[in-house]
Amino acid sequence: KDGAVLIHRAAGYEPINWMPPGSIISVDTSNGKLRLRVVKRKPYEVLTVFFTMVDMAAALNIVDKAEFTLYATEKDMKEAVLAYPDLIEEGFKPILLEVPLDKVQGFVDVVGEDAQGNLVVVEVKKDAASKEAVLQLKRYIEAIKARSNRKVRGIIAAPRLAREAQQLMEVLGYEFKGLKPKTCAELLRRRKVKGIYDYV
Repeated sequence: KDGAVLIHRAAGYEPINWMPPGSIISVDTSNGKLRLRVVKRKPYEVLTVFFTMVDMAAALNIVDKAEFTLYATEKDMKEAVLAYPDLIEEGFKPILLEVPLDKVQGFVDVVGEDAQGNLVVVEVKKDAASKEAVLQLKRYIEAIKARSNRKVRGIIAAPRLAREAQQLMEVLGYEFKGLKPKTCAELLRRRKVKGIYDYV
């Protein structure tokens, strides 16, 4: 409808060539081959495609009325936890985000304190938390306990837990907090879009 053209090969999702909306498209034959000619006016550019064989040709009046919604990434979810600590629990106070630890691969998502002053290590997952996520949290907690004599709690914040992860969580004494990317996205969106009465 808009004059855009995308050319794909048999594999991969990125086009090998394309022309933007507003291009002028024409079709004719040349030396027994079907020729597709696409012209972009500014800056001037021509894309010519020759077809030696046509297996299918279709002209469709496609209607797109769907609303596109992209929920939060794990980074967005961590940002939501920082902005709304009660997502984890009442009285939770985030202290550090993306904390590197010596001799441990990866970064602790969120480190904070609970209402009793205990350290809380939070591992955030946007999908179901697996057994590996629990073991990752275990490594972080052990590394923090090695350098601190304070009590350390472990929490996984995710939409849900895989079955094997739930069993391991119970054995290790860690806690689960149900946290959905959609909820985080809505909170962040609401935070960015404020009305005049928010400042009165």
